[in-house]
Amino acid sequence: MNPVFTPAANALLSLPLTGTKAVEKVSTPEPARGSVALLTRGLAAGEEEAFREFHAQYFDRIYQFLLVVARGREDEAQEALQQTLLRVVRYARVFECEEAFWSWLKVLARSAARDAGRKQGRYSALLQRFTRRAQTAAPEGNSEEDGRLGAVLEESLEELAQEDRHLIEGKYIEGATVRELSANLGVTEKAVESRLSRLRRELRERVLKKLNSL
Repeated sequence: MNPVFTPAANALLSLPLTGTKAVEKVSTPEPARGSVALLTRGLAAGEEEAFREFHAQYFDRIYQFLLVVARGREDEAQEALQQTLLRVVRYARVFECEEAFWSWLKVLARSAARDAGRKQGRYSALLQRFTRRAQTAAPEGNSEEDGRLGAVLEESLEELAQEDRHLIEGKYIEGATVRELSANLGVTEKAVESRLSRLRRELRERVLKKLNSL
């Protein structure tokens, strides 16, 4: 079930994630001790102004921190940043000093970065699964060809029925187990495995057909 956030929290999540560059120097000064307590009380209370102030003060700092954690991989850092903001919305609590608050934010950010890395790894595995038989498969490490294969996979996924796409993404990108998927769908595990097998064949055929037509 998707979480329901307050209008104030949605205001934070709707603020743009794009436009931040790795080369930019973070110029936002660290907030004073008293202001952190006020800020975090506002966050915990779900106040829209507090979320906007948090974005202004911490967005660049968290992003720069995540770029280091992600070793410069901007896509992964941006994915982790989005998840970090979600976790701030969900778990905001009061801190009396900036040092403790920033330490907490770094814990959230590292956790989000680990999850983003796992998700990216599962996506890469999915990409390999449906392209390894292609005659036009790129040599390992060719980023241009990897991007092309990724675009083909994304296009092929979009062509699936919505329920089928969610099932594939749930299993191979989000990392859900067959048992979890069967419980969510209200069907047997055997039915889920059979459906996944059919979808793997269908998706592989779509991917290879597109690659061979390029």
